[in-house]
Amino acid sequence: MKLKHIALLLIAVTSFATQAHAQKEEIIKTGYNFGPLPAVAFDADKGFQLGALLNIYDFGDGSTYPNPRQQWYFEASFFTKGSQLYTISYDNKFMIPNTRFSTTLTVTNDKAMDFYGFNGYMSYYDHEKVAAGKEMDDMYLYSPKYRINRVAALFKTDFIGNIWNNKFFWEAGYHLSYFKQGAIDRSKINKNKEENKMFPDNEPTLYEQYRQWGIISDEEAEGGLNSTVRAGLLYDTRDKEAAPSRGIWAEAHLTMAPKWLGTKIPYYKYSATWRQYFPLVDNDILTLAYRLNYQGTFGKSAPYYVLPYITTMGQSYDRDGMGGFRTIRGIMRNRVQGLDMASYNAELRWRFTTFTLWNQNISLGLNLFSDGTMVTKEYDMSFKRTVADFASEAEYSKAKSEYDEYMAMGQGGDAPHITVGAGFRFIMNQNFIVCLEYGKPVGKLAKQDGNGAFYINTGYLF
Repeated sequence: MKLKHIALLLIAVTSFATQAHAQKEEIIKTGYNFGPLPAVAFDADKGFQLGALLNIYDFGDGSTYPNPRQQWYFEASFFTKGSQLYTISYDNKFMIPNTRFSTTLTVTNDKAMDFYGFNGYMSYYDHEKVAAGKEMDDMYLYSPKYRINRVAALFKTDFIGNIWNNKFFWEAGYHLSYFKQGAIDRSKINKNKEENKMFPDNEPTLYEQYRQWGIISDEEAEGGLNSTVRAGLLYDTRDKEAAPSRGIWAEAHLTMAPKWLGTKIPYYKYSATWRQYFPLVDNDILTLAYRLNYQGTFGKSAPYYVLPYITTMGQSYDRDGMGGFRTIRGIMRNRVQGLDMASYNAELRWRFTTFTLWNQNISLGLNLFSDGTMVTKEYDMSFKRTVADFASEAEYSKAKSEYDEYMAMGQGGDAPHITVGAGFRFIMNQNFIVCLEYGKPVGKLAKQDGNGAFYINTGYLF
């Protein structure tokens, strides 16, 4: 979708809104409210989305509105670039006295999952060959170079309990995940493509090269089971959860995945996040919001398949890491992976109209944003093979030469990956939120992060 098409869509929506009945008093919602929606969307990383989702909110007698007493979320989606997503989520604040209970099961099947290597700009992304593969008739499609096959199943149960004044809380949870990963299936990648566009068998993917060089060990290459416990602290003074306009939302937690709990490759991580919301104009009209996050690893290693995930607790669930709609809008999905990562998101949110329609509270908004991230502790990318790992010394020398050439093309270390962009929001009853956003990388290394991305999705980023 081109920018001019987005602009025409926004003009049409705004024109419709001005004809709706505006009001200052918001309707207090009670009982159960349903938000079914065809999942017809677009994500530059995954392609067009086809499916369905359903939000169910229970506001009870309305005393907790706009925050629901409990809520359910269901989604089944298929993406044109080969992904499938199935999610069931439940969140309840009143089943256990003074304790919030959240649980989620999500399964993703990615036939062509993005894989650009580790440590950000240390891993070179050949954007020129990718562009040539799309634009030139005599060049095969090069984008499969940066793809893997991944099936991921994640289950979690979290508890959040009050410590002080419903502002300071403890967090505890159990998270179980399973990853099955491997090289792309060339027959499926090349299906229905003209012969000159097929990704050739003699061109290794980056994942296959990382395995050959020993950057990804044989032990962890195909994924495995992670059985983890999480514990943390939470401070929350937001005026409302789904679309806050004032307050602080901060948390810090530990993730422990010991071998005795069933984890294939043990690891230990920590995370700290600070979010803050400033009402520049009251009544939700203009809000400045920002998020600061640091993801860290204890020790010098962690299984590579957990690196893309940003750890969360509570109502939300773990998402793919730095790059994409939920993290750094505008750069390629999972472009930035490392043992430690720092990131920020800052945006100005403007609700330019609020009205009622069919007994629902409706708001329309625009936002400007900037996101950024970088690796602060590097994943070990050293060459780990010996001559004994190859059929001959000549093959060893060839592999080592290719590794040296690849590392020379990348940077000596990572640097900030920065994006800027804008978006549109449709907000119903302060909870059901549909968004359109576009982000683009900026800076001298911007082409290493892609050409920008357009998203149609739900919710605020934070």
